[in-house]
Amino acid sequence: MSLKPWREVIHPHKDVLEGTFQESEFAADINKVANGIAPPEYQDPELFFERTYITEGMSLLLNSVIRRLIGKGGDPVVQIKTAFGGGKTHSMLAAYHMAKTEKPVSNLSGIPKILDSLGVVELPKAQIAVLDGNALSVSQPRKHGSVIANTLWGEIAWQIGKEEGYAMVAASDADGTSPGKEVLSELFKKYSPCLILMDEMVSYVRQFEDGQKYAGGTFASQMSFLQALTEAASQVPTAMVLATLPESNLELGGQKGKEALNHIEKTFGRIEAVWKPVSTEEGFEIVRRRLFQPVLDSNTRDAVCRAFAEIYPQGGGNYPSETHKSTYFEKLMAAYPIHPEVFERLYTDWSSLEKFQRTRGVLRLMAMVIFRLWKDGNQDFMLLPGSLPLYDTDVRNELIRYLPAGWEPVMEKDVDGQNSEPSYLDEKNPMIGSVQAARRVARCVFLGSAPTVAAQKVRGVDIERIRLGCIQPDQQVGRYDDALKHLVDKLHYLYSGNERYWYDTRPNLRREMEDRMDRFSANEHIVPEMQKRLRTLIAGGPFAGVHVFTSHSDVPDDTSTRLVVLPPFDMHKRKDKKSNAIKAAQIIKDHRGQQPRLNQNQVIFLAAEGDMLGNLISHAKRFLAWDSIVNDIAILNLDQYQTKEAKQNRGDVSGGLNAALKEAYCWIIAPAQETQANGNVSDLFWEEQRVSSMSDDMMIAISKTVQENELLIQSWSPIHLENVLKTWFWKGDRKDCLVMELWDAFCRYPYLQRLSDSNVLKSTIEEGIKTNDFFGYATSVEDGKYTGLKLGTSGMVYMDKRSVLVHLDDAKAQIEAEKAVAPEPEKDEGGTPSKAGDKHEPYETSTAGDQPEQKLMKRFHGSVDLDPVKASLDFSKIVEEVIQHFSSEVSSEVKITVEIEANMPKGIKEYIQRAVKENCSTLKFNIAEFEEE
Repeated sequence: MSLKPWREVIHPHKDVLEGTFQESEFAADINKVANGIAPPEYQDPELFFERTYITEGMSLLLNSVIRRLIGKGGDPVVQIKTAFGGGKTHSMLAAYHMAKTEKPVSNLSGIPKILDSLGVVELPKAQIAVLDGNALSVSQPRKHGSVIANTLWGEIAWQIGKEEGYAMVAASDADGTSPGKEVLSELFKKYSPCLILMDEMVSYVRQFEDGQKYAGGTFASQMSFLQALTEAASQVPTAMVLATLPESNLELGGQKGKEALNHIEKTFGRIEAVWKPVSTEEGFEIVRRRLFQPVLDSNTRDAVCRAFAEIYPQGGGNYPSETHKSTYFEKLMAAYPIHPEVFERLYTDWSSLEKFQRTRGVLRLMAMVIFRLWKDGNQDFMLLPGSLPLYDTDVRNELIRYLPAGWEPVMEKDVDGQNSEPSYLDEKNPMIGSVQAARRVARCVFLGSAPTVAAQKVRGVDIERIRLGCIQPDQQVGRYDDALKHLVDKLHYLYSGNERYWYDTRPNLRREMEDRMDRFSANEHIVPEMQKRLRTLIAGGPFAGVHVFTSHSDVPDDTSTRLVVLPPFDMHKRKDKKSNAIKAAQIIKDHRGQQPRLNQNQVIFLAAEGDMLGNLISHAKRFLAWDSIVNDIAILNLDQYQTKEAKQNRGDVSGGLNAALKEAYCWIIAPAQETQANGNVSDLFWEEQRVSSMSDDMMIAISKTVQENELLIQSWSPIHLENVLKTWFWKGDRKDCLVMELWDAFCRYPYLQRLSDSNVLKSTIEEGIKTNDFFGYATSVEDGKYTGLKLGTSGMVYMDKRSVLVHLDDAKAQIEAEKAVAPEPEKDEGGTPSKAGDKHEPYETSTAGDQPEQKLMKRFHGSVDLDPVKASLDFSKIVEEVIQHFSSEVSSEVKITVEIEANMPKGIKEYIQRAVKENCSTLKFNIAEFEEE
């Protein structure tokens, strides 16, 4: 069976449907009923009980009234005490209609069932007195023909016994003194069964000022009368007093009302009330009977309720646990077409507000809701919290009037309405807008959180109840979760914490954050923040140095491989040969300050994706704004929750900025040239490779990219080195190449491979000379011969200006020639070669072999002055050409001490001192001191 909207299954009553209801129509007024001027739904007993659901509490009350009127028990005096709008007067009115028996009790819906339970066939007609404390005046007597009733007792006597009855208390009524209980007992016996209904007595008694006498008597005489009244009713088996007492301070009317209530409660104190407040489930039926006609199609209603009931267990932990029980289907059926969650919020949360009338307030609100939704053609299957038309002025005002001042802008901007942020989100995002997810979520949060107060330990509504208040059959709960996330990011009056959400009249810190975002400029704040983070995110790896947002003059021009991270505005896009990133990289590749850069093949560049610049800047601004708020906690006078919120948001946004940087900085660009068939090289071009954003570690991802795509080589094969030598160095008659000349070429020319450092070349050479297949190595060339020539053997390779690589043919030729002239090894007496001959290593020669053994030096000490302008380059050369010779030996101990002395006659500026101190601390200087002279 296909589901149908509520409007096709059940119709509202005519007055609700047409919007003709008035506030008074929802307020039971027993005085108007007694005078015959109430609306039909209150005046007509049949219509009244047709639209009245007899709750458990009302049933107990009517049971007691019946038993009392027939003289078979029941309480003689009953006080009804509930909160404002709790159904006191409505219950008293039910007793009135039942006891008056103007129509057969069989026609009064619900009453025959109570009579049957007591074995009563019919009720005797009772004499009824109705006293409405709001309608009576202590100084204005009421005229009934020739009788003028001044007091409560005069009014009761006239109403149940007319002139005869009044005559029994006439003297006491005239002088305002209470009649004794015996007089009242006689009155009740004569006119029994009788029912005395006293509504809003506190409103009447609080009019008596201390020490003042009125036509109605004095305050003391009222207390004496009430005492006599209760005792008289106890003495007459067929007499009953039913009185309503307020529970909320709002109904007491000040200090005099409290005093009156205290005295009345003492008088009635020994009588236990039978009243039980209306439960939420009973409220379902009360509201439905009053607002809706009978269901048109019960099968369709059942199908709708079943579909809703099946959603919740299938959703697992997405919904409150009580919705998983089979009894929740019964709650849906009882509440239809209004979802039980609406009643739960109104009866649990809103009824806690002092001005909200528990039953009357729900009726008023839901009548307005139903009228507007019917008018707008609402197609929901049931009326949920997310269905409430808070965009409607009447509905909005009805709710706001119960709340403290300040809720108008909250409703207008953050909850519902044409210009609200939730409406904008629904229009902007089709995925959530297709089900009005943002507006429905906002309505749920408002309905569930607006009545809460800051003093509560647990504020707001949890996400399970938000989902419950929005979801309908065949909808995806994820859309509402997404909408909630958008709202948390955008709204100014929405708070969240511990997975709960609530509105407050105070703007949250988000508005403060957004206002502060405009304070931060790109060059002064945003770029430095990104620079600081990237220095942390991109550290280590196969590069000798990582230079983040560094100008070309500060990128060293040495033989070490450098990764240069370009500023965010120097962006790159795929296959864009003229991107800002390539232009910036070209400048750094070509220049180092005012000088041309020599080692152009040792720089690799990392650039940001062009389409992500706006996102980067937004993330950076948001972090800087939250960071400034945390730093200004004392100035902003933030409370504990706001402090926690600010710190948490700063942490979340900080993580978001890091993630945005990882995602944005995804382009590796490196200068390159290709070898052409004619032996020349192509024009320089920029090779681009995209870095994967899947890795949590940026440097790991960058390293993997440059290595897999051979933009940076950390391990190389000798055969590739041999090909380079044959192509570029061993041409014509040239059959050798200085090792340092080769290394310099690798560092300078983009048509050669980019080696991560000189050790890669050194290791490749050492691997190559182990065989007879590639090239030879000599420590120097002297008099046309190669000294320390190695081929087909392991040996140490030195990266200095004398070492050479020798063409394979030449290396073999020299070794063969040396073999031919070498003397025969000496033999012992048995003709066996001596041990000296056994020590000869194949294809290794040394011109120093015939020299006498020299004493080896054991210590070296050197000192050199460096030019401060190019100290970085010079020191790098010292490491490569001097220090590495010592450090390469396993048994060596090398100690390097850098001594710096700077004299500035005009004085060292403060910012320089701060920078030097900080850097020296980071670099772990043993001594770093400034002196005045």
